[in-house]
Amino acid sequence: MISTLTRGGPVIGVLAVLSLISVTLIVVKLLDMRGALGGQSGRDAAYEAWRKGERASALKTVEAGKSPLDRILSAAMSGLIAGRRRTALTEELEWRGNQELDRLSRHIRTLELVGMVSPLLGLLGTVLGMISSFQELALAEGAANASLLAGGIWQALLTTAAGLVVAIPSAVSASLLGTRVDRIGVAMETAVGRLMTLEDADGEAAEEA
Repeated sequence: MISTLTRGGPVIGVLAVLSLISVTLIVVKLLDMRGALGGQSGRDAAYEAWRKGERASALKTVEAGKSPLDRILSAAMSGLIAGRRRTALTEELEWRGNQELDRLSRHIRTLELVGMVSPLLGLLGTVLGMISSFQELALAEGAANASLLAGGIWQALLTTAAGLVVAIPSAVSASLLGTRVDRIGVAMETAVGRLMTLEDADGEAAEEA
């Protein structure tokens, strides 16, 4: 197998490096996003405590969480407890949320780049291989047989196959990871929105009393 791949020339070596980078980034991102949407039961308990007016207890509950949702919710609760203006607090939560999403999105663009470049490198290897094969055929001045030409062609096509093998997992992983980041972003907005709804409901109840 290794002997067959080495016949693809230096392009195969480049694709092997890209494949290693791709696999490493996929594993790193999976570990990075593990549990990013977890801890919902703890947040539900915090919402219930907030509704009952037990703000310190609610804040302590979300501070114990480790997900981006817990961190953004903790910042929102801390701001409300401190009595910050809603506009200023919203702006702070926006940049905190963007910061979390930027961290989670890191290296996904690299995976997309690998998925885009790999098939092009494979095609480049194929074109170079075909040029070499036909050059040998021309130098043989008709003495070359069909098996020699076929051998050169399949070695050239090998780089295209290798490029696709590297590109497909990278492109699919980048798409799935990007979708998960979007889900986390929506979940953060929902978490903060739910807290603000509870806060507004408490304020309305106090005014009516």
